[in-house]
Amino acid sequence: MDQRDIQILQAIAELGTGSPDEIAGHTDIPKSTVHYRLTKLKDAGIVTNDLYDIDLEKVGFDITVITEVAAEYDEQYHKRVGEKLADVEGVNQVYFTMGETDFVVISHLSDREMVHRLISDYERIDEVVRTSSRFVIETIKDEPNALNDFDSETLLEQTQEIE
Repeated sequence: MDQRDIQILQAIAELGTGSPDEIAGHTDIPKSTVHYRLTKLKDAGIVTNDLYDIDLEKVGFDITVITEVAAEYDEQYHKRVGEKLADVEGVNQVYFTMGETDFVVISHLSDREMVHRLISDYERIDEVVRTSSRFVIETIKDEPNALNDFDSETLLEQTQEIE
């Protein structure tokens, strides 16, 4: 990847769209070049879809719950338990972690009843030993596009190692 690819990726992250017209207008890269490079980035699996962020609070899912999950250890348990956690309604992200916590699970819910149902669903998973959940009081930062958190130079330096 080169500087133009990085500019295109950052434009997608900032604009929330993969529209070649909008990206070209934002980056001053010719539309045909943007289209060609987007195709290349998609073929490489770097761009997986066109992203449209949704403000979850505005659609009623304003309770964020972060849950630490401890599970019974056995061979390949992380895949099996991780998939069961991911299948719980309201679960948005599941991370297998190292340390005392096996999984960190992020959920966006609309009310306390949904929170109660979520915790009950966790408890119904046989391999789950215990959970510890926290309500988010205030979101300080929620950047859905990780590329927005890096300078162009850093992205260019790191992605050159991929080629």
